Amino acid sequence: MDFRSKRAAGIIAQVALLLCSSYGTTGEEACDSTLVSNLPPSSFRSSSQLSSSHAPGFAKLNRRDGAGGWSPLTSDRYQWLEVDLGERTKITAVATQGRYGSSDWLTSYLLMFSDTGHNWKQYRQEDSIGSFPGNSNADSVVQYKLQQPAIARFLRLIPLDWNPSGRIGLRLETYGCPYTSDVVSLDGGSSSLVYRLSPGPRGTSREVVSLKFKTLRNSGTLLHAEGEGGLGLSLELERGKLLLLLRQGRTSSSERRRLASLGSLLDDQHWHHLAVERRSAHLNLTVDKHTERIQIPAEFSGWNIEQLSVGTVQSRGSQKPVVSKRTFHGCLENLQYNGLNLIELAKNKDHQVTITGNVTFSCAESVSVAVTFPGPQSFLQLPGAAASSSGGVSVGFQFRTWNKAGLLLTFDLPQEGGVVWLYLSEARLRLQIHKAGRALLELSAGSALNDGQWHSVGLNSRRGRLSISVDKEEGGSAQGSHSFPVTVESHLFFGGCPAEDERLTCRNPFNVFQGCMRLLTLDNQIVDLIIVQQKQLGIFSNLQIDMCGIIDRCSPSRCEHGGRCSQSWTVFHCNCSESGYSGATCHSSVFEQSCEAYKHNGNTSGHFYIDVDGSGPIRPQLVYCNMTEENTWMVIQHNNTELTRVRPSPGVDQHSPHFDYSTEEEQLLAAIGQSEHCEQELSYHCRKSRLLNTPEGSPFSWWLGGPGAGRVQTYWGGAQPGSQQCVCGLQGDCVDPQHYCNCDADRIEWAEDSGLLTHTESLPVRSLVLGDIQRAESEAAYRVGPLRCYGDKNFWNAAFFDKETSYLHFPTFHGELSADISFLFKTTASSGVFLENLGIKDFIRIELSSSTQVLFSFDVGNGPLEVRVESSVPLNDNRWHRVRAERNVKEASLRLDGLPVATQEAPADGHLHLQLNSQLFIGGTASRQKGFRGCIRSLQLNGVTLDLEERAKITPGVRAGCPGHCSSYGSLCQNQGRCVEGANGFHCDCSLSAYTGVFCHTEVSASFKSGTTVSYTFKEPYELSRNSSALPSSIYSDMTLRGENVSLSFRTNQSPALLLYVSSYYRESLALLINKHDKLEVRYKLDSGRDAEVLRSRVKSLADGQLHTVTISRLTDSVSVQIDQNPREDFNLTSDGEFNAIKSLVLGRVHGSDDLDPDLSRLASLGFTGCLSVVHFNSISPLKAALLHPHTSPVVITGPLVQSNCGASASADPYAAENTRHLSDQSGSGGSGQPLVKAIRTDSALIGGVIAVVIFVIVTGLAITGRFLYRRKETYRNQEVKGVKQEDSQDFPFNNQTDSQNVSTGNPKEYFI
Repeated sequence: MDFRSKRAAGIIAQVALLLCSSYGTTGEEACDSTLVSNLPPSSFRSSSQLSSSHAPGFAKLNRRDGAGGWSPLTSDRYQWLEVDLGERTKITAVATQGRYGSSDWLTSYLLMFSDTGHNWKQYRQEDSIGSFPGNSNADSVVQYKLQQPAIARFLRLIPLDWNPSGRIGLRLETYGCPYTSDVVSLDGGSSSLVYRLSPGPRGTSREVVSLKFKTLRNSGTLLHAEGEGGLGLSLELERGKLLLLLRQGRTSSSERRRLASLGSLLDDQHWHHLAVERRSAHLNLTVDKHTERIQIPAEFSGWNIEQLSVGTVQSRGSQKPVVSKRTFHGCLENLQYNGLNLIELAKNKDHQVTITGNVTFSCAESVSVAVTFPGPQSFLQLPGAAASSSGGVSVGFQFRTWNKAGLLLTFDLPQEGGVVWLYLSEARLRLQIHKAGRALLELSAGSALNDGQWHSVGLNSRRGRLSISVDKEEGGSAQGSHSFPVTVESHLFFGGCPAEDERLTCRNPFNVFQGCMRLLTLDNQIVDLIIVQQKQLGIFSNLQIDMCGIIDRCSPSRCEHGGRCSQSWTVFHCNCSESGYSGATCHSSVFEQSCEAYKHNGNTSGHFYIDVDGSGPIRPQLVYCNMTEENTWMVIQHNNTELTRVRPSPGVDQHSPHFDYSTEEEQLLAAIGQSEHCEQELSYHCRKSRLLNTPEGSPFSWWLGGPGAGRVQTYWGGAQPGSQQCVCGLQGDCVDPQHYCNCDADRIEWAEDSGLLTHTESLPVRSLVLGDIQRAESEAAYRVGPLRCYGDKNFWNAAFFDKETSYLHFPTFHGELSADISFLFKTTASSGVFLENLGIKDFIRIELSSSTQVLFSFDVGNGPLEVRVESSVPLNDNRWHRVRAERNVKEASLRLDGLPVATQEAPADGHLHLQLNSQLFIGGTASRQKGFRGCIRSLQLNGVTLDLEERAKITPGVRAGCPGHCSSYGSLCQNQGRCVEGANGFHCDCSLSAYTGVFCHTEVSASFKSGTTVSYTFKEPYELSRNSSALPSSIYSDMTLRGENVSLSFRTNQSPALLLYVSSYYRESLALLINKHDKLEVRYKLDSGRDAEVLRSRVKSLADGQLHTVTISRLTDSVSVQIDQNPREDFNLTSDGEFNAIKSLVLGRVHGSDDLDPDLSRLASLGFTGCLSVVHFNSISPLKAALLHPHTSPVVITGPLVQSNCGASASADPYAAENTRHLSDQSGSGGSGQPLVKAIRTDSALIGGVIAVVIFVIVTGLAITGRFLYRRKETYRNQEVKGVKQEDSQDFPFNNQTDSQNVSTGNPKEYFI
């Protein structure tokens, strides 16, 4: 047959297949024929029967023959009814009915299927639910449609529960249709099947290989597809998992690279479906119901399959397969390549198919009867007489389990009190022989035996030697000698001991075994477990015989976001460490979604991980959050944010730098998308290097920005997209009016075009293309700053519900296996539903059930489950409260604010999928009852924010936005900072605080030298009645005081030392000093005609170089002094208690000290050497005014004053140096417009030296000028007079908590030199 006729035949076959499949589509609905009603009685078997009229042959639906159905002799969970359908059949539904005219019916049961009548497999719904609902009476029919049709010859039904007033009674029917298939069997030796494709072009870019397989071996090659040069893909079983491997070369030792791993326990001798679909650049690999998408390596871009080897690896052109242990031993079914039936071709001896070795077209299966120990009451007792006939012990078996520990075997020795235990501990096989409470012999072998694989165990005792072995040569063995006979006294117990053993013939100090066993041998004789099942041999309890019920709960893994899955027999566990996520399945992110959210948790500037989509697929990213401004900036760096010089290079016409960002693509775009504003600086410094030329011509340079590699942009920073202009062209102030960029003037002098890019569609900048750099005289430098964004659209997205009947609705929430919901609310109501979504039976709801309780409830088919969190404070306090609810396959959890999380475990083997179909209601319910009144904000479902504001704009009874945040976040403003409301959020006004920073938490500190003076001038008398422009509130003052609150922190080694001096126009004063004994003195002179009153503290050693905090509070004649954490000291003055017409406050050296007492005058002239921090005098912060507002405050600075972090104890902020500046150093950038380039890679040493000299001269000149300017003395006026409030007299609440992000790492003493 030539190629064309073959292709025509293929097309006809595909059309026929299409017709059959279309018939099958309707046939899926029609695949419901009765399968049991016409079977003969011989097709029925059962564990037992009550009488001949209760025989299994009478168990046909709606029949009244015999006693009207089947009933076993005894009603327990070891009974079963089996039906032989005669051939493998597609089963789609099962129906049950009780025994006619009786009180006998089932209320729940298990279904088992098998091809051979052995090795049964339990049918599970949703891969979890094992039981089926039964009947509620004897006559009604309950039918259950299987979610996935089963293909089997034998069906077995096992009763679990029945009418407690009756016994087990059953009539049943199954529904389905015939199933046909082509099967081939490979013996695992050299047998294989090879299909060689016809040469020539492929008709399609899509290739599909599909088949079913079953095997008892946990390793072997299923498929190998090979193309040119020996490049191929292999599908191989390894330890019961399917691996997709890339092979290069045509030998058995050729390189193998793993591309994917899928499936588990595939060596269970049950049919498994496998499909590989190739679509251009990726593969879809499917094993059973699970599919994984795999990117094809680059070397496969032009790769075509030339040969398919089945069962082994056979290289193209070779007639012999590569013989190895990796050959497949088992059965294959319906092997197809692009719809072509390869097994049928092999049967018909098609010349494209080559058969090698022992290949048969039927599935010959060896019978291996396994037994499952589900625990905890499971055990198998066998007689030991046969085992001891040779005078020793020989026991063998295979087991598989996920548990690290459990008893495998125990028996008593003939000597009284002697016992042998063979058990697992820490996944190792151990043997102990005990007698009279002490160990006579201990052996161990093997490791990692809880891997779910079959492991063989042998225990042998002969002639005084006892040995145990695991997996023969591979797993290891151990042996020891004994001087006592090791034989079985009476019985052997496998897996555990009977619960009721009055004679204590079995003792188990270990865990029970949960797992499977098979191939039990006693004295080298195999134990027939079918006879055991028929209760003709031994005794057992809670066993499942003729099946292995092991389940791999980690395949596919329910652990999300890279969490590592581990398991025992009954449960799985997710290790979420280092994943960035938490919860039972690593579903919820441990990080906030923006810098804005971190700020509202009370954090300050620093590096943070943000997770822009919460529990979504995008991974957390590390960014810098700058919280020093009113807006909270997120800063994302790239590989070159420095100003970089470009010089002409021979043969290079363009310079194209690329910028790699510190975050991944989807992280970057998501962060930009959720921000309110983003910007990026773009600068070009030029000399004879043109930039954009004219709007009509092609630009010399451009940049690429936006998603992916970016799109070409021909505008520059500060201009509009598409304008082909710079910011000077937009403003009309370019150096050459004929051009739209300064650099386009093409002058010999340095020029600059700089500005901010703010159009988010064009961000971030990916690369630059600089074109006019090839001329000899051209010079240029560029800078692309970091990406900076502020605001979080999601964090402030809010809606206000003003009545109980108002609500918002959204599409159905899809959170079948994992669902997390988070939001903030504030209300004055005591109850209301936040969220509700309904299904036919399932639902999910979160509500405020009372003024102190939030309730999370849902139903996935196992009945309603509720999780509650009780608050000790009312939740209807009109403050924001945060709710986070999560539901997954393991548990449900609810978190409220910072309270402990409440959890409820999901029922074992319960329904898993949350199936909803109605609209999602926010702020109300479908019944419009119990609605919520108040605000809901930042509502996210599985990491996706619902746009409440947009929906609220078109919904009556709901308003977009929700003001009033200071009631919730005002406490973040520290140290007398004032919370100021904003449309979205708040900020802290620190004008009345001695502190600064985003939360008024950063200490304002300075280092003083002996010649340093900070003089703050209060209002002069003749100015009190004048009215002029107001100054910042931090400089308002009072003229006559009946009390004051003074606080400051200091560190010094100077003694004596004047810390603070306040004078008045009436020669009255207040002085705060350290005397020569290193103690604090407070000197009040409130009467000019009397000497100062000296108040001495008892606290010692204040000049020790450590940080000390002093708080002084006076009300008329009562004075209190607090130093650090020492007890408060109280004093009384004898003067009248008024401080009249205060004039000035001085820190450091006091000039013009004629009015001072002689001893105080000497001390004042010495000045202060050390550190002063957070100086506060009533509402005045003189040090803060001097450091932060020197030009707008009535303050005069003399001598060196250096702002630093000397008032803190330690530093951990790498950016702390940015906050340290010298007030006398006001130098700017270099003259003549030349850029100060930090990273010029092309400078020679000579040019660098010249630039350094120029910069030094300029900086020195500006520094001298700055120092001169700061020596000026000015008096600033303040017009507003405020009366003294009585509450000003209370103790000043000084907080000495330091900010770990903004303190110095240097030695504090360096400031005192």
